[in-house]
Amino acid sequence: MIDALLAFRPEFPILGRTNYLVSNSLGAMPRAAADALAAYARAWSERGVRAWADGWWEMPVTVGDEVAPLIGAAPGTVAMVPNVTLAHAAVLSALDFAAPRDTIVMTALDFPSVRYLVERLAPRLGARVVTVPSDDGIGIDEGRLFAAIDERTRLVAVSHVLFRSAYIMDAAAVVRRAHDAGALAMLDAYHAVGVIPVDVRASGVDFYAGGVLKWLCGGPGGAFLYAAPARREQLAPALTGWQAHARPFAFEGAMDYAGGAWRWLTGTPPIAALYAAAEGPKVVRRAGVEHVRAKSVRQTAALIALAESRGYAVRAPRDAARRGGTVAFDVPHGYEVSQALLARDILVDYRPDAGIRVAPHFYTRDEELEAAVGAIDEILAREEWRRFAGARGTVT
Repeated sequence: MIDALLAFRPEFPILGRTNYLVSNSLGAMPRAAADALAAYARAWSERGVRAWADGWWEMPVTVGDEVAPLIGAAPGTVAMVPNVTLAHAAVLSALDFAAPRDTIVMTALDFPSVRYLVERLAPRLGARVVTVPSDDGIGIDEGRLFAAIDERTRLVAVSHVLFRSAYIMDAAAVVRRAHDAGALAMLDAYHAVGVIPVDVRASGVDFYAGGVLKWLCGGPGGAFLYAAPARREQLAPALTGWQAHARPFAFEGAMDYAGGAWRWLTGTPPIAALYAAAEGPKVVRRAGVEHVRAKSVRQTAALIALAESRGYAVRAPRDAARRGGTVAFDVPHGYEVSQALLARDILVDYRPDAGIRVAPHFYTRDEELEAAVGAIDEILAREEWRRFAGARGTVT
């Protein structure tokens, strides 16, 4: 079978020297991103302050327009923000949690950064948090989740794809249940966009936040927030700043919110990150998310088969319809094995309660999966993992 997606490999320099299986953590850098960052440096150097009028000021929305087609959103509806935690903070700051609508519903498997924010901020907002547990550490029972959403719920804030296991939540069903209960729905899209098809208008989600760091290959500092038109103009985020003002350069004393995606911006944007952020989504759009998804389903199934044939405990859904782009499996001395893989230029990561996470992307060769699992066999057989015992440090 000819894999047409491999034609994109030359656009990612790191693929020429590593087995890159960690796009669930940091997507490979497109060659064009280096050119974009050079253009940023040139604009700053040559144009100075005039660069703001040359397009810098508009970049949080113009770069958002590069992401919008990948989530089924219209132009002008996606705002680029520094990270997903701040995107959630902006939404929380716009909501009233007065009784009886005083509850935020989350799950035990949502990303910790967002949970830290919600759990610390909720009491100051007069809100309570209901956390739905997981029975197996892989997925969330939707019946239990839906039962937790009731007449007290103001916001359902859960992940579209769970970060440890790549379990895909039924976005449309979650949103429908939230709306039926009179609540709003916000989905964390970080492990979804770029590897599975997404359509925010079809799902009816109120808020959708993610980033280009991972599957979109856009680097750090480029997160995004979509707000549905029906909600966007009704709400006034307290976490705000001068970019959200209708007339920012008038320097008025009172806040007057701009419309569209601008409403959700805050202070001066991180321009360098936005230069890099636009390039990965362009490549993914050219590859076609439907093609990316088909390849991901095939390669993650192959990974599961490779792991199970060796008796490794797989921590990923077997149902392809519920499985995102990552397969996690536990091996003995998993963290140390992951470090030994990195030393071999086989890039993966490790997460507690999940194991080694292997994430092929559209640029991955089939033989690279076999090489990675074969390397795990060798590392265990030769006890290479012992070199890394007790060396737990930064997260990859």
